[in-house]
Amino acid sequence: MLILYISFCCRDQIVEMFDHAYGSYMKYAYPADELMPLSCRGRVRGLEPNRGDIDDSLGKFSLTLVDTLDTLVVLNKLDEFEDAVRRTLRDVRLDNDVVVSVFETNIRVLGGLLGAHVMADMLRQRGERMQWYRDELLHMAKELGHRLLPAFNTTSGLPYPRVNLRYGVLNPLSRTGTESDTCTACAGTMILEFAALSRLSGEAVFEEHARKALDVLWEKRQRGSDLVGTVINIHNGDWVRRDSGVGAGIDSYYEYLMKAYILLGDNVYLERFNTHYSAIMKYISQPPLLLNVHMHNPTVSVRSWMDSLLAFFPGLQVLRGDLKPAIETHEMLYQVTKQHKFLPEPTCIVMVYSATGDPYYLRVGQSIVEKLNAHARVPCGFAAVQDVRTGTHEDRMDSFFLAEMFKYLYLLFSEKNQLHFDIDEYIFTTEAHLLPISLSTSQPPCRGNNTEDLFTYSCPSTQTLFPNNPSFAKTIRDSYKYLTGVGRAFHASPDRCVCVLHSIVYCLAGQHYPVSLMLLCNSFHQCLSFYEAHEGVYRVKLVAELTQTPEEEVVPLIVQLISPPYLGRMVLTAGPAKFGMDLIKQEHGVKGSIVKTSPYTACGPIENAQELSGHIALVLRGDCMFAAKARRLQEAGAIGVIFIDHREGSNSAETPLFQMVGDGGSTADITIPLVFLFSQEGALLTSALEDHSNVDVLMLPKERQLGKRGGLCKASRRQLLNTWRRSCAVFLRTDCCLAPLSQPQRPQYRPQISGQSGSSNSSR
Repeated sequence: MLILYISFCCRDQIVEMFDHAYGSYMKYAYPADELMPLSCRGRVRGLEPNRGDIDDSLGKFSLTLVDTLDTLVVLNKLDEFEDAVRRTLRDVRLDNDVVVSVFETNIRVLGGLLGAHVMADMLRQRGERMQWYRDELLHMAKELGHRLLPAFNTTSGLPYPRVNLRYGVLNPLSRTGTESDTCTACAGTMILEFAALSRLSGEAVFEEHARKALDVLWEKRQRGSDLVGTVINIHNGDWVRRDSGVGAGIDSYYEYLMKAYILLGDNVYLERFNTHYSAIMKYISQPPLLLNVHMHNPTVSVRSWMDSLLAFFPGLQVLRGDLKPAIETHEMLYQVTKQHKFLPEPTCIVMVYSATGDPYYLRVGQSIVEKLNAHARVPCGFAAVQDVRTGTHEDRMDSFFLAEMFKYLYLLFSEKNQLHFDIDEYIFTTEAHLLPISLSTSQPPCRGNNTEDLFTYSCPSTQTLFPNNPSFAKTIRDSYKYLTGVGRAFHASPDRCVCVLHSIVYCLAGQHYPVSLMLLCNSFHQCLSFYEAHEGVYRVKLVAELTQTPEEEVVPLIVQLISPPYLGRMVLTAGPAKFGMDLIKQEHGVKGSIVKTSPYTACGPIENAQELSGHIALVLRGDCMFAAKARRLQEAGAIGVIFIDHREGSNSAETPLFQMVGDGGSTADITIPLVFLFSQEGALLTSALEDHSNVDVLMLPKERQLGKRGGLCKASRRQLLNTWRRSCAVFLRTDCCLAPLSQPQRPQYRPQISGQSGSSNSSR
């Protein structure tokens, strides 16, 4: 009875939350692509500050409305669905002169139109509603498909990552077509939508192109390991990034191989998936973790952290029938992220609950509902949580929040007979759009559970695998119950050491938080396996930005302002990076004038590259990885980069320094120096740039700051001033320490942060 009560209450609450989100979009944002829930207005591309690659999802085609259409049917909001379809046909245009992501437009817009057509057709055939509907959404989907097809005009058959909806790719007006690389998931996540479009419209060209792209990825796999890389050249098929995992850059490629078999009935897709899956379980799966390895040398880990997009993988494992590792990884994610506020992926909760029937997962879902309401709800919708530690919001409500989040949560708390249609007759795309499995041209029946290879061609049956065993999932979860160290003390035996394995779990808001999974080891420093170690010896330590092992110390750097009127008196504490030039090895540091980057986040094309060339770039943290920003700025000619924290009020006095990390791939190509300033220190630097047309700085280790005994340069302030008067850019190193001279008649500047003065040695 308690379970029924929880399901009833949560289902009603989810509907109310959806009404708040969808209603806010329609009231404040429509026909814009997205709602800005803090500003209570729509986000229109070109009218708001550029967010780089994130904005490639916006095509001026009412993205949130189209992405939400079939969610309305799942939530039994049929009046709203019919009204939304009419609005779509009346208002949405697809011939806009705008460059969009092929991948995002496919899964969100094409998938949304197809899912809505399938729902509208189902309602029409039942004679209940939509009797006026004449396949208009399918016609729109076909138009969009033709607008995406030019992206496949490559030698290899792999699609360009972007396309202009009006002018295609190679047209002089298209503003795209110069790209050479795409991610594996971007090229390999087309088959469901394109095949469905072909089979619904009768035009085979869409499925043929999507299948060709999958064929290329399969042929380019590493034959020794059967793994694929993350980024591939679309013209010659060479791998650009060879790190292999199941997260960002690859994730939905694996998902679509499995689901293409289910939807289309072609054994080739299943055989390829099974080959990849065996390799994943052999090299990438290290229960409960899923790490990245080098595709050509899979015994070597190239990244020791986990990104949020791999959180879908337990759901895919359930679909395959491999339940135990799915439960293990899901429980690890839950134990870690419940210390913050959100789970990274609700999909796998639905799948694991469907497979086990364990009410534990209803309680997990209930906690998500409660925390979304408590921490993400704002008066005009739901705002992305920018930082789960502080709860700060971002003015952003992505379309997939309505397309996926509410759909999966509603299904979690609903019985099949409470839905308006048979959910088992549909497959979910990666954006949670519904496509009917009746599209298959050949539907071989399940062979039953007595086949020699249980999981190869059979439909997994949990009743056969785990008959009458409601405690099955619990026995697996209990091993991870104290993963975070909450509820039980951690005791290490005297003859054992502690090994630390770093992983980072991205929370719902897309922020990364490091996790140290500490495993007991024997006296020979050999880590015990999970099953050999005694339960309760696993803990997860959550710290800020990047975990440091106990013996690893962050060497503080500084940004020292050396041009007039500062002359070395303003010294800002900075954090280092684990990649780029090592400033500790640079005897005199790196000197240059600072220039603010445009766009400030450097997550899109650099607009002031000529101004940046030969200077040190100031760039705001956020929206994309440190390494991505550094590469763009290095290509623009910057000689160094100073990252400034986007979290308002952060400072080095209250927050420990951390080392910036790369993007999981090789960062050997980044050779310029990189430092990180917290918000308050960054504000001093940007204020100095606003007050003076030229600001020169030194980036160097704190112990070698100018004017400090034993440091890089012991020149007095007067010598510095004279040096600048002579326009000399070289600071002479002396072996004597000159006595301080009188203060030159220059404007006084007093840093507002305690401990930042060049003459002070106070600690953070």
